[in-house]
Amino acid sequence: MLKVASYIGLAIVFVWFFVGGISHFTQPEFFLAIMPPYIPWHLPIVYVSGALEVVFALALLPPASRQMAGNLLIALTIAVTPANIYMWLNPERFPDVEPALLSVRLVIQVLLLALIWWCTRNARWRSTTGQVE
Repeated sequence: MLKVASYIGLAIVFVWFFVGGISHFTQPEFFLAIMPPYIPWHLPIVYVSGALEVVFALALLPPASRQMAGNLLIALTIAVTPANIYMWLNPERFPDVEPALLSVRLVIQVLLLALIWWCTRNARWRSTTGQVE
């Protein structure tokens, strides 16, 4: 059961970042709007972060690179946190989004970090406890 849950978590993380990464190229205006003004080079950062999301999501697929991909996705998620905090602190700039959803977005980010950590290390935990992979 733990193995199935791990794969479900991995699928969620994969889809989240793969689809999210592609959306950086199909809807860059959204990501540009949430960039804090104190961060330079908005458009290049939007494209680079989108490309990294896609590459790191694909790196989740082979078990040999899964933990490294998880580490990189955690780092990337932390790196984009200023955009989420900027949205939360400036809800008037995002009138189409309910302020409560901006708070929920931060909670989801913390849960996403925990899910990335858990599903990219789960195989290692099972092998150290004697369970068959």
